[in-house]
Amino acid sequence: MDVVLDDRLLIEELLVGLDRRGARLHTTTYWYYRACRAAIAGAGGRLSGPFRDLTVDRQERAVASMLQLTGDIGISQPRHVVPLMVSVAGRHPRLNLLNLEAVATAHVLEATVWLSVRGASGILPAVLDAEGLRWETVTT
Repeated sequence: MDVVLDDRLLIEELLVGLDRRGARLHTTTYWYYRACRAAIAGAGGRLSGPFRDLTVDRQERAVASMLQLTGDIGISQPRHVVPLMVSVAGRHPRLNLLNLEAVATAHVLEATVWLSVRGASGILPAVLDAEGLRWETVTT
């Protein structure tokens, strides 16, 4: 089973690991960017908070792991995703770029989207439902 992780779950996977349940993990370019930005330039917000709580040594290792995404986590390829983003935008014109990429990536991979509790509280679940895509909330 292919799974697309949101930015919060990507951070959780890289810091402590998720129960993968045998899934092949993927993320999107924008979710990966947001996770890296939170690790490096975060101000203690919801995404960067987990990094702030680490010791200096663990924080340095976590940041390094973010910048060198492990090979066992796939990342969406713009060549395949962008055309679908345009199509999804036509059906959901109010959807932001971050969520457009997530929906298109799930389409390309025929994947389930794993959303953090916070991610599941936004607009994305309704769009995933409308697009006939699988998603679930993952609590950590």
